[in-house]
Amino acid sequence: MTQRQVFSESTLQDRDNDDEIDLSSLFRTLWRGKLWIALCGLLALLLGGYYAYGLAVPVYTAKAAIALESRQEQVMDIESVVTGLGGDQSTINTEVEVLRSRGLIEDLVMDMNLLEDPEFNTRLQPAPSFSIGQAVGFIRGLISEPEETQPATERAILDSTINTVLSSISASNLRQSFVFEITVTTEDPDKSAAMANRLAELYIQDQISVKFEKTEQATSWLSERVSGLQIELETAQAELKDFSTNTELVNAETLAALNRQLKDLRDRRATLVTQAEATESRLLVLEDAREAGPAAFVEIANDAALNQVYGLLEDGSVGAETAFETRADALITRAELEATRAMSQLSAIEASITEVSNRIDNQSEELVILEQLQREVEASRLLYEAFLSRLKETSIQQGIQQADSRILSRAVVPSTPSAPRKSRILALSLILGLMAGSGAVLLREMAQNTFRTAEDLETKTGHSVIGQIPKIPAKHRRNVLEYISQKPNSVAAESVRNLRTSLLLANLDTKPKIIMSTSSVPGEGKTTQSITLAQNFAGLGAKVLLIEGDIRRRVLDEYFGHDQKHGFLSVISGEVPLEKAIVHDETLKADILYGEQSTINAADLFSSNTFSDFIKGLREHYDHIIIDTPPVLAVPDARVIGQLVDAVIYTVQWDSTPHRQVLDGLKSLQSVNVRVSGLVLSQFDGNKMKRYGYSDSYGDYSSYYQK
Repeated sequence: MTQRQVFSESTLQDRDNDDEIDLSSLFRTLWRGKLWIALCGLLALLLGGYYAYGLAVPVYTAKAAIALESRQEQVMDIESVVTGLGGDQSTINTEVEVLRSRGLIEDLVMDMNLLEDPEFNTRLQPAPSFSIGQAVGFIRGLISEPEETQPATERAILDSTINTVLSSISASNLRQSFVFEITVTTEDPDKSAAMANRLAELYIQDQISVKFEKTEQATSWLSERVSGLQIELETAQAELKDFSTNTELVNAETLAALNRQLKDLRDRRATLVTQAEATESRLLVLEDAREAGPAAFVEIANDAALNQVYGLLEDGSVGAETAFETRADALITRAELEATRAMSQLSAIEASITEVSNRIDNQSEELVILEQLQREVEASRLLYEAFLSRLKETSIQQGIQQADSRILSRAVVPSTPSAPRKSRILALSLILGLMAGSGAVLLREMAQNTFRTAEDLETKTGHSVIGQIPKIPAKHRRNVLEYISQKPNSVAAESVRNLRTSLLLANLDTKPKIIMSTSSVPGEGKTTQSITLAQNFAGLGAKVLLIEGDIRRRVLDEYFGHDQKHGFLSVISGEVPLEKAIVHDETLKADILYGEQSTINAADLFSSNTFSDFIKGLREHYDHIIIDTPPVLAVPDARVIGQLVDAVIYTVQWDSTPHRQVLDGLKSLQSVNVRVSGLVLSQFDGNKMKRYGYSDSYGDYSSYYQK
């Protein structure tokens, strides 16, 4: 696995970890900022105390209780006219809103003359010397033309007072009960109790007034309705009487008798129809038999006298034929008379049926009209009696109206203010202050985009930190070596020795000979670190060479006072030998090879075989060669030189270099397969570390070397 892959995996793992909340890290951050959190808590506590004991105006709360009579007994049972309140939740919620209605509060304002109270009528309060509203109005007046203010009307003043009173009054229903609690909070304890009691009284009076008004309206309406019903009843009775006088219908029993008579007539008609058909049929048969001959006629007629005459006729007696004809005619005539009589009886029965049917139809219609008129009279009488009864009950109820509620307990004058609750204010102020301090510490930590600890640097980059160099207290760069030489036991000197040790022990088999020092951006202390590291190696008796690899800026002159015209470019070009270009510094106890200005591009120069051969030649003459290169993100020189060195030290300035620049610099080196041996966190400030809350990480280290 290559170093680039290791870096990528560590970076991805770090990003994944950033999405999770590390509670231990969170608590450590809060612990580091404990002083700031405590300071914020103390300031908030002082502000809360100043408000509670100095600014807050004490207010007093009084409570009155009202019980809802959900099953009120009425003296007269007239629920259909004026009913009591029910006990369902909607009714209870409605009554709570009635207690805080503007109409009822307006009655309270007018009854207690609260328009003259400055606490509720803010126009009576003295104008403050300064307020935000005044400042906004002044600025608005400067920006635009001031608008003409109209004087407030009496109604506007009353509405404003009602709003203020409403804000000081609350009404609630005690759970699982029919009890309402009226709460009034004002600056005067007596006023709070008086307003709560008076509001309860006005609420009960309002219930009685509403009931009385409804009863009066019901009485007026019932009176008008009873008068109208009386007229309707009299009119219906008159119509019934007039109809009964002019009709022939006696009663319903007579109509039933006619129906029975009609049934009998219809039965007789059926019998007569049969008889008429029989007589008519016999007549036709006799006539047909007469034409057929005497024998057939005798057989059909079946008459004894005719049979006797027919016997004489057969015997040939004289006069028998005449006697036969006479008897036959008599039989046919009798049959005709019987048929005529049957038809006459049938016609008479039909006429009787028609007459009786007409009488039944006429009397049925009259009976329907009569019954309808009777029902109308009865209905009008029932309505009239019912409304008359309700009218009498309502008239009686007007004098015995009762409210649906009663005062359960009157408000007492509070002895202690309900607000401000000083202990609660102090506790909440302290808690809010601690929360604000914690939030500020966490926000500062979240906004922090630089490296303050070696652990954070290792976690973010995936590389180990091999050194931590404090800020060297030297006013000028030329005093850096002097400080390190004069104070060999200082924190800075020991930090450089630790860096040297970590670098030499990084690879026990092959100790690095050529070391490159670089950083992300200028000003991170890589040059100071290169100089102090060269001095430290020289202190061990090693032969050390310091090469100024940054030929663009050339900052080594700011550390040393050498007047050297030639550098390694002159040596590479063959102008001067190496011995004349090298400068030995007694304070550094090492050789220095300066850079030179060149018309050739620096990256091209360092990429040449000449420079590579030059570095290989230096290996034979020195134990350690330290090359101070330009920043990685500025120019590509460090990526080129890094191909020729044994170790690369990457310097990160404490609390200065952003995360992104460090990661981009390391990535640029890894893109050309340059392996970074270790990171150095430079120029850390112990005092700032304590202010940031990292004294636990560096306090023991610093105090040990100070002792």
